[in-house]
This record gives sequence, C-alpha cells and structure tokens, in this order.
Amino acid sequence: MLIVQRIVIRWTKQGRGADEAAKRREVPTAFSLPPPPDAQLTCHNILADQWTGYEPAGVLDGLGLPAQLNGLRFEQAGPDMRVVRAPVWAAYPTNRHHGQVFLLPPGSRARYQANFRFSGSSTEWYYEQWTINIAFAPFSHDLFLDERFDFTKDERVSLYGGPR
Repeated sequence: MLIVQRIVIRWTKQGRGADEAAKRREVPTAFSLPPPPDAQLTCHNILADQWTGYEPAGVLDGLGLPAQLNGLRFEQAGPDMRVVRAPVWAAYPTNRHHGQVFLLPPGSRARYQANFRFSGSSTEWYYEQWTINIAFAPFSHDLFLDERFDFTKDERVSLYGGPR
C-alpha cells in the first residue's frame, strides 16, 4: 500500500514577519492517519493556512496508480515505487527540474520537503511550504509520527532573497 501525507503551510506577503513564522513552525510535520479508503494510494492532504491561524484541516482521498499529486508523480517500478518530481507551474524557484526523487522498496518510508512562491495569474503572490511523508508500507494510524524515514530530500530555499 502507498500512503502519502501532504502537509501544506500557506501564507501571503503580509504573513512574512517573525510572529507569523513562529506560528508556522508550530505546525507538525506529521499527523495521525485516518482510516484508509480501499485504494492503491491513500492521500492525506492537510492544509494549514494563514487565514485560519494555521489550524490544520485534512482531507482523505483514495487514488489508483500511477497518480500525480501537485508536484509529485507516483508509479510502480517493478516491486518498487518510483516518486518523480513533476513541474509546478507559476512558481519560484523555477530551476527544480522534473526527475526521480525516490525509488522506494517495499516497507520503506520517505520525506520530501520543498517551498515555493506562487504568482499564477494574479498580481499578488503567496508562499507554500510542503512536507510530504510517503510510505510504501502497511497502514497504521501512527505511521509517520515517529519521524523515522529511510530516505529524505529537502529542497527548501530562501523565498525572500536572503540565505536559508
């Protein structure tokens, strides 16, 4: 079974100060999982938005494979699971090229982290920080809570122009 927990923290230009940053740091990087749907891929999407005071709200979806979930594609590769970075449009940094992020053998867990500044078709921009916990393993409610991962990739950058 493939289980993906995608935690997105979203804020605007007005939320860039130290007080707001402290609130964002309080958002956990893993949550307990709700019961899974009957599907090849369970996706637990969690959004912590500036407009709600960074109060996490989750939605659970069941998908077939291969699947694409906002920036990552998941596909079977023999007995393993391939995780590939897909383009994220209207986002900075623009130099994140698509390509394999992980090749997960059965029983393994991974964490991918990235952040972006989005503009889309608006003149205003907003920011997102992603923490994506992935398990190609049997389901358990506390699967990611111990924060132990076989593979990690951190592609977070400074979104405001200074060093990270």
